[in-house]
Amino acid sequence: MFSPFGEAIFTFVPIFIGGVAIIIFGGIIFIAVKSIGTWNSNNNSPKLTVPAEVVTKRTKTSGGSGDSSASTWYYATFQVDSGDRMELAVNGSQYGMLADGDVGMLTFQGTRFSGFERVNNG
Repeated sequence: MFSPFGEAIFTFVPIFIGGVAIIIFGGIIFIAVKSIGTWNSNNNSPKLTVPAEVVTKRTKTSGGSGDSSASTWYYATFQVDSGDRMELAVNGSQYGMLADGDVGMLTFQGTRFSGFERVNNG
């Protein structure tokens, strides 16, 4: 029995799979290039220490369904004297040491958090 779709499927499927593979690999390459660009930009930025206030903190959690483990990312938003705000990724222990309203000296390089030293107002 002859089917007009029988031969077409053998042409379409490899093209479709190749297209999906190109999209996936293109996305991986795009993310890698973007990450290297951010890393390079941070390395070429000056390391600054400025007065700042912790405005807020947040977490982002993903995974954790079924047998997979959850991953948590920690962020803190700082406001500098000019009124500008910046959200920087921090690690879990740094996140735990920060509280909304803390005032101190923020050290950062580009988008990379380096430290926060609280100023004792008492």
